[in-house]
Amino acid sequence: MTTFVDRVELHVAAGNGGHGCASVHREKFKPLGGPDGGNGGRGGDVTLVVDQAVTTLLDYHHSPHRKATNGQPGAGDHRSGRDGQDLVLPVPDGTVVLDRNGNVLADLVGQGTTFVAGQGGRGGLGNAALASARRKAPGFALLGEPGEARDIVLELKTVADVALVGYPSAGKSSLISVLSAAKPKIADYPFTTLVPNLGVVTAGSTVYTIADVPGLIPGASQGRGLGLEFLRHVERCSVLVHVLDTATLESDRDPVSDLDMIEEELKQYGGLEDRPRIVVLNKIDIPDGQDLADMIRPDLEARGYRVFEASAVARTGLKELSFALAGVIAEARAAKPVEVATRIVIRPKAVDDAGFTVTLEEDGIYRVRGEKPERWVRQTDFNNDEAVGYLADRLNRLGVEDELMKAGARAGDGVAIGAEDNAVVFDWEPTVAAGAEMLGRRGEDHRLEAPRPAAQRRRDREAERDDAQREFDDFNPF
Repeated sequence: MTTFVDRVELHVAAGNGGHGCASVHREKFKPLGGPDGGNGGRGGDVTLVVDQAVTTLLDYHHSPHRKATNGQPGAGDHRSGRDGQDLVLPVPDGTVVLDRNGNVLADLVGQGTTFVAGQGGRGGLGNAALASARRKAPGFALLGEPGEARDIVLELKTVADVALVGYPSAGKSSLISVLSAAKPKIADYPFTTLVPNLGVVTAGSTVYTIADVPGLIPGASQGRGLGLEFLRHVERCSVLVHVLDTATLESDRDPVSDLDMIEEELKQYGGLEDRPRIVVLNKIDIPDGQDLADMIRPDLEARGYRVFEASAVARTGLKELSFALAGVIAEARAAKPVEVATRIVIRPKAVDDAGFTVTLEEDGIYRVRGEKPERWVRQTDFNNDEAVGYLADRLNRLGVEDELMKAGARAGDGVAIGAEDNAVVFDWEPTVAAGAEMLGRRGEDHRLEAPRPAAQRRRDREAERDDAQREFDDFNPF
């Protein structure tokens, strides 16, 4: 069973916002006591958070669909809906978030680093929040916005200071097991290591991490063997250590050709040219291994490599290698630029920025694109004429009708608000008649201003009593 996964495709969906409520307060002797519809709750976000206790993306490999909860709808008596619960997804340190096209959305490094993968939808306003001096009792409410849904790719790139690279069975797992407390699988056959192993090494006052990358073979940068799967794990390392097998039993191999092959694969992969290299001649405890190490060491040093001889079995040469790595890492850390907190830049909107655009397309449709118009369309209940009239008012105040006229639109031309795959299309009229005018002036409601039947009956009864009293007074002379 797979226990390590470093690349998954994740389908995230944020929660939808709750719908607003259209309600009118009613009680005895107050049949229309004013609007009291509450607002809908906000939908939950989907957030990725770095958790150093998590080391693999295995959970998301088995359960790739994740969704936050929706906001609850509003209710009468000014009761707002409950907000949806945010969904927090822990990911390993060093996770890179990409879209389906391979564009990097976020690079999550460091405990607690967060990235909002899906934004929850806004809750719709209830009719109590929509009431105004002109619109005293709105008979509609706004709909909640749908939450953001998208597909993302998570790639894990191991965060380590040192990467051990080399042919299969070169002894990388043995070295990391004696240099640190890591316990990788060790055996005398190729491709024993199927996942990267991490270990922590202490050398004097320097503490660093070391990674054992699965064995590379020719063509690894193009997908042969396990190389393409795990070459990404060496991208963040400060130093690369070539582990060369000086006791190989294959007659067509030698340490120098192994080194040249690995360097060629690293070159083909790209992005690692500036990393310092150290060569470790491993398995010198074997007599033939020591002889071969003595033979090829001058050639490697002539190429500019720092060469160390080591044996994981005899525990020789490990201390010198450990402190040499610590020195290189200390220099790399000192040369690393100091991270400065990101400055918050506030860019106010330009005075002439309307926040939307109107363009004429080839098919003769005028398309309106902008955050506000598209959001208002999503919030509108098109089964309610008064809500449609309210949308027309908002678009008119924003200046959409004026821009359509400037663009050359005429009565009856097609107008689309939104993207092509999810747009509202209608035939434009300069004076929008959506049916809300049947209630009076557009956007108004005269229900509160109409005479109440109960009050009228009470006044009629009082008038009848007054008339009877006057007749009695006229009949009775005393």
